[in-house]
Amino acid sequence: TALNPQNLESVATRFRILGVPLRLEILNQLAGGERTVTALVEATGSSQPNVSKHLTTLLAHRLVKREKRGNSAYYSVADPAVFELCEIVCGNIERALEDERRAFGG
Repeated sequence: TALNPQNLESVATRFRILGVPLRLEILNQLAGGERTVTALVEATGSSQPNVSKHLTTLLAHRLVKREKRGNSAYYSVADPAVFELCEIVCGNIERALEDERRAFGG
């Protein structure tokens, strides 16, 4: 199905959001279940302000959701389809690297 210009912009925005390695790492950490900002900071090795900034972006684009419990906020994946997309891209990259290794005798 052909996409209209507005939908194309939405698709491009989604790819831009996913084009930041730390955001992908945050999503990767959330694949194992919900996490607090503190847990994500520890898991990624990034600073709390940086993790919070990227979570805000992911939240704004509905890729993650937040649940407040007491004094803590727990983040989880809102759109599991993001992992299907990542698997397609990662699988293609892995196949391409393997083809290169074979081509160069590695």
